[in-house]
Amino acid sequence: MNVIKKDGKQVAFDLGKIKRAVIRANKETQELTEEDVVDVVNTIHSKLLKITREVSSKEIQKLVEDTLMRKKFYETARSYIEYRYQKELDKKQNTTDAQILATVNLENEEVKQENSNKNPTLVSTQRDYMAGLVSKDLTNRYFLPKDIQDAHNSGIIHFHDSDYFAQRMHNCCLWNLEDTLQNGTVINGVKIDTPRSFITACTIATQISALVSSSQYGGQTISLTHLAPFVDVSRQKIRASVEQELRETHIKMTKTKINRIVEERVKKEIKDGIQTMQYQILTLNSTNGQSPFISLFMYLNEAETEQCKSDLALIIEEVLKQRIKGVKNEKGVWITPAFPKLLYVLEEDNIHKDSKYYYLTELAAKCTAKRMVPDYISEKIMKQNKINENGEGDCYPCMGCRSFLTPDRSISLGNVANALNYKEGKAKYYGRFNQGVVTINLVDLACSSKKDMDKFWQIFDDRAELCHRALRIRHERLRGTPSDVAPILWQHGALARLEKGETIDKLLYNGYSTISLGYAGLWECVYYMTGKKLTEPEGKDFGLKVMQKLNEYTNKWKAEENIDYSVYGTPIESTTYKFAKCLQERFGIIEGVTDKNYITNSYHVKVTEPINAFNKLKLESEFQRLSPGGAISYIETPNLQNNIEAIISVIQFIYDNIMYAELNTKSDYCQCCGYDGEIPIVEDENYKLFFKCPVCGNQDRTKMNIARRVCGYISTNEFNQGRTQEIKERVLHL
Repeated sequence: MNVIKKDGKQVAFDLGKIKRAVIRANKETQELTEEDVVDVVNTIHSKLLKITREVSSKEIQKLVEDTLMRKKFYETARSYIEYRYQKELDKKQNTTDAQILATVNLENEEVKQENSNKNPTLVSTQRDYMAGLVSKDLTNRYFLPKDIQDAHNSGIIHFHDSDYFAQRMHNCCLWNLEDTLQNGTVINGVKIDTPRSFITACTIATQISALVSSSQYGGQTISLTHLAPFVDVSRQKIRASVEQELRETHIKMTKTKINRIVEERVKKEIKDGIQTMQYQILTLNSTNGQSPFISLFMYLNEAETEQCKSDLALIIEEVLKQRIKGVKNEKGVWITPAFPKLLYVLEEDNIHKDSKYYYLTELAAKCTAKRMVPDYISEKIMKQNKINENGEGDCYPCMGCRSFLTPDRSISLGNVANALNYKEGKAKYYGRFNQGVVTINLVDLACSSKKDMDKFWQIFDDRAELCHRALRIRHERLRGTPSDVAPILWQHGALARLEKGETIDKLLYNGYSTISLGYAGLWECVYYMTGKKLTEPEGKDFGLKVMQKLNEYTNKWKAEENIDYSVYGTPIESTTYKFAKCLQERFGIIEGVTDKNYITNSYHVKVTEPINAFNKLKLESEFQRLSPGGAISYIETPNLQNNIEAIISVIQFIYDNIMYAELNTKSDYCQCCGYDGEIPIVEDENYKLFFKCPVCGNQDRTKMNIARRVCGYISTNEFNQGRTQEIKERVLHL
């Protein structure tokens, strides 16, 4: 067993330290005999052995206190508590310093496992983590009331991204690529005019993407539709060049042949442009030491002309072909990259075998089988769920892995952001953003009620209001932010074109931006309160009531404050482990509820539950509809590279039944022996989980390429132990 100290360092468990601490506390009281000391230490040890994960020093201290109290050694318990309290006071001044030093020295286990898309060994990432630790410290001391701090530290709620909260930064966005390309922008004080070729447009898009990533802390999405017009710009340049060549060489050629040469060169430019985008996205680092968390939206029906749609299809085809190929690792082997995330819209033009663009859906299915992307959005279901102020259904992308904007209710207000591509009377999504997230732990809510249904709803009200106050703190932190803090966002078109010195306040109201009430652990909450699973009628009914209650809260706050609060199915990556540990500390081990080192994301069916893909998607579609702020469903599949028809059948089911879903396959490579199948997760004698090559036994994560879907994104770095257990226990749905 390993122990995580307060500075984040991981050390081997030492029972002797507990014994010495008990003896030290007993010196003043002399309550315990030598036999009593042995009994207390053995009791503590036996309880620790039942915990199948690493434990924190705080957990051990609480266990010592509880054991002494239960055995009625009250004076010794008090002595121990006073001693620990004094030690805490002595250390408090230097906690942040110690964490920073542990991070720099690669000894901070919590930081190493905090984000599976960030490499903590890199200097740039360490710099971001160091700044984050300072931000967390400032947030705790200056910005958050004690009750919200305590609730966050106890795992009752989660105040997300406090490592960025000291700065005036928002979460995620759909930035306005069309405006920045068509009307120009400014990058680092340099005016960038409208590009005159497709490949230049791709280059500018990725440069802006890196700047956007450095100015916020969440994901971003751009639409490939906004690049499509530049294909024809390049086409006309290429045509002129070909005709010039023919004139200079006095070669006569038919119009048909000229068109063929032009289209071949256009396709070559598209290939080069997309390759430029892919490599720049993967090799550029934002200021937080990672590649931009960017998604590419592929929606044919978004194109306004047939020419644009045809050119968009060429772009989508090339994106899918290059993703199927993958990227080379340091050994020169083609592997699965984490970014960009791909979002493919299913629509009448591509979903049926006789549809004009069905070939793209077949290509998307092959890409899913090989590289886990794209994810699928149903235009039909989304237009049913997302009704704007004009009473029309809209289809638009998520901001990153799953966060969705609310349908536009600011149409009548006009051009709030001063966008140069504004279209009067039309719903607007590009240029909008999310202010931040606070998540309620539904499992803790249930366990705190002790199965008393009246008490459950009463505590729900209290916890929701706690989240509400925390969300208001996020909102107020953004109020008064001058546009000068991130010119690319607020002044030069990515999100708005405000004046210098103007605040972003008007973009925080009237539905222009959203703010999210997240939730986690619906499965365990339902099971604890009803004794039924979410897949059973009684459990499903209660789960839907919980979801409806969350929406009642956000609708009430929205009506009262004119801020678009929205219910969000949180993708709790590191938080799933934190919540699980806190639950075990507060309530012990409850079978089916707190007996794992993770809790279930949002409304999902628990990963260990046997259920077929179609039943899972159909059931979860009802809960997804009640997560208007964002959610995604997934199914776990075996290797389907030789069964593309199975993927197509799932895709067609998604189109008819659920708004947003993905398929999880496996994509691994061992650099030691060249094995390219699934690398399994195994457990050592200290209950630590790790990947081990089934051929050569390699256990070094730096010498293997692992790609797993963790929280909507594909992750390729180290996972925390809670998430690793969750991945290990996933059952197949197909």
